[in-house]
Amino acid sequence: MRMLVLGGTVFLGRTVAEEGVRRGHEVVCAARGESGTVPDGARLVRVDRNAEDALAALAGERFDAVVDVATMSYRWVSEALRALADRSGHWTFVSSINVYADTETVGQTTDAPLLDPVTAEADRPTPEVDPHLYGGIKVASENAVREATGERALVVRAGLIVGPGDRYDRFGYWPARFSRGGRVAVPDVPKQPFQYVDVRDLAAWIVSASEQRLPGTFDGAGPARPLLDVLRDIADAVGAPGTELVPVPVETLLEAGVTPWAGPRSLPLWAPSTHHGFVAHDTTATLAAGLRPRPLAEVARDALGYERSLGLDRERRAGLTPAGEADLLARL
Repeated sequence: MRMLVLGGTVFLGRTVAEEGVRRGHEVVCAARGESGTVPDGARLVRVDRNAEDALAALAGERFDAVVDVATMSYRWVSEALRALADRSGHWTFVSSINVYADTETVGQTTDAPLLDPVTAEADRPTPEVDPHLYGGIKVASENAVREATGERALVVRAGLIVGPGDRYDRFGYWPARFSRGGRVAVPDVPKQPFQYVDVRDLAAWIVSASEQRLPGTFDGAGPARPLLDVLRDIADAVGAPGTELVPVPVETLLEAGVTPWAGPRSLPLWAPSTHHGFVAHDTTATLAAGLRPRPLAEVARDALGYERSLGLDRERRAGLTPAGEADLLARL
């Protein structure tokens, strides 16, 4: 199979390309080549999707499968379709769980209501903006993919993607923290669900779907479980001897200025009740279609290995500093 990855140099795009090469496919990666390198065995075609006639370097080429991991640009998606849809077979677009209008209801499927499509901010290819803008652009991009490719389209609404290459520091905070041991502050949220997908499992499924020409729309995540159970299992897998999880009431977290989910002075993966639906979609159909999540213990060990490669003492994008955590625990 001749496969084009629009991207292919970082995280999910690179992992998809790597999996394609591993299976013996001819893999072409279209990217600037500035954020990272393509895997050995793949060919890099340098393109800047912000430039006019961005994909001219691919003129005349045909592909059995295309995988587009465009983050935050309707223009990127629509121009890729205009340039390549008629010369390509199966087309995978990696969308986001952010497309859903209801963030509170647990157990929704892909039939749930979506945000209104947005095309106005097409020139801002980054999700570091209003999440409703991000979700709306993903909705508009999904619509463009389906219109251009019809039954050749696979739309994957990815949830939280974790694993080697994840630089957002959310999931990785926990194996890194548990590895230091001691008393660890965790959010006291026994009713909060949580789901994620390892980047390698998502990439393997995307490549398999391309091989099988699987059409449709799926939520890209594993099954939902209680967050505290997930944290306990991570601690069991990688925690130092004597590690103690200390549940901190939500009221105490808020009084201490600790924020949910991500960002400085946060407890990552903690979601307010208004966003439990965001981390607990019904992914039964996805699992039936072939997504195979690896054991959490393996995910935790590999995430810790990646954290160590980055440096456990680095300044993080999410989580508490040791001093901040000590201050929080002192409030109990």
